[in-house]
Amino acid sequence: MKVAAIQMVSCVSLDNNLNEALRLLRQAAQGGAELAVLPEYFCFMGHHDTDKLLLAETPGLGRVQDFLEDVARDLKLWIVGGTLPMATDDPSHVANASLAYSPKGRCASRYDKIHLFRYDNGRERYDESAVLRAGDTPTAFDLHDRSGQAWRIGQSICYDLRFAELYRALAADVLLVPSAFTHTTGQAHWEVLLRARAIENQAFVIASAQGGVHENGRRTWGHSMVIDPWGEVMALQAEGPGVVLVEIDHARLASVREQLPSLQHRRL
Repeated sequence: MKVAAIQMVSCVSLDNNLNEALRLLRQAAQGGAELAVLPEYFCFMGHHDTDKLLLAETPGLGRVQDFLEDVARDLKLWIVGGTLPMATDDPSHVANASLAYSPKGRCASRYDKIHLFRYDNGRERYDESAVLRAGDTPTAFDLHDRSGQAWRIGQSICYDLRFAELYRALAADVLLVPSAFTHTTGQAHWEVLLRARAIENQAFVIASAQGGVHENGRRTWGHSMVIDPWGEVMALQAEGPGVVLVEIDHARLASVREQLPSLQHRRL
């Protein structure tokens, strides 16, 4: 199955972001992708955290959901919509939700980010809990590729990457990590954490990131990549918008798990 990790440098304009996402998704489809993963906050990177509240959508109703549904159907492509803000029963908080759409345009899965990022080094300060409500449910979905091969796809978002127990619970063949890692934390930890999750779960990892200097002044690390179950980086894009297109092979997954059956050796 050919997969695409899509990298963006999203701005404050919803229109511009959706147009750019469409351009990159078309590029992925033309390259033969069956599954394309957009980055966290692909549709919007506002000037203030509270700007997310203005775009909150309800399930099945909203411009971003309509976009993902229509493009998945038109391109006959599985699309994981990075994240978008979804309304909660508290108007001051939204869920940071990752929605997966089938090639028929059906929403097949929704995962709400469980771990909320907080960081303060005296120069940069972030606290997602100010406007985000954490999810509480590990989420995976099943995908059959065009050859009929079944894949279990485990969902996560950005800061989740630091919590290995989530990925154990997913027990997936492919792990998705749409992200907007800061340049500071990404430079230090992004690749090593991604490779660790691939190795310890013997799974492919598709990490689609924001990568560059944004209109709101934030700088994200980028380095979108696909990693194989042995922890090898198959392809990556360092900065700027683009598509990382890779063929993943279920036989490779089975081979790694057979040669080193560590998943069968767990005792805790």
